[in-house]
Amino acid sequence: MQTNMTKPETVLLAAVAAFIALALLGPAVPNPADPHGFADQRALWGVPYAMDVLSNLPFALAALAGGAWLWRIRHAVSTVQVALSALFFAGLAATAAGSAWYHLRPDDAGLAVDRYAMSIAFAGLLGLAAAGRAGERAGLALGISLLVLAPASVAVWSATGNVLPWAVVQFGGMAGVLACAFTRPLPGGLPVRWLLVLAAYGVAKLFEANDHAIYELTGHALSGHTLKHLAAACAAWPLIASVQNARAAAAAPREMA
Repeated sequence: MQTNMTKPETVLLAAVAAFIALALLGPAVPNPADPHGFADQRALWGVPYAMDVLSNLPFALAALAGGAWLWRIRHAVSTVQVALSALFFAGLAATAAGSAWYHLRPDDAGLAVDRYAMSIAFAGLLGLAAAGRAGERAGLALGISLLVLAPASVAVWSATGNVLPWAVVQFGGMAGVLACAFTRPLPGGLPVRWLLVLAAYGVAKLFEANDHAIYELTGHALSGHTLKHLAAACAAWPLIASVQNARAAAAAPREMA
């Protein structure tokens, strides 16, 4: 049994420690002014803020598709990767529900629910990225740690109004995924195209930042926040594609036999 830390594990541990220090010691950052003032406030079919609510459906669809494909390859990849992938897809389902709940009546309590749900997806996503680059032991440890640290960052924001810890989880996590994208994958890892995940996430953040401008530009047809949900859901598809590819690779030897 391996007891000594490998170099990638040491680097990962140092990075996590640095981000924790930033979250704890960095200056308090307040929420942006009027965080719940979304551009598209139309009610449709009796649903308030309908477009921002209904645009969470792709998260649920991605969770169902990913879970179905993952079940088919559960014996073709390691237990750790299956568990972390399942955690990610479960987080997507939770995000669909949590975000829809929040947008039905936007307030701080609903936003906390939304962020708690996203924490589950972040834990699975970042754990899986680390498992494929630093090793499965590191990925599992990171995933479990984030299941504690990410919700804790939301709790800090709820209690104090300081959004810095949550921002560190989001942007520190994406910095980690970027590092993984340029690190040689380990044998047996799911072939996730991490740069595509980051691209979808980056586009989603741009849509979010330009919520009102996009709403005006489209003649009040679509808001930036609605498009943010659609773009963020697209971040799941590189993972789903990697699961599909793993199934095809596992099936190929049987077909040749």
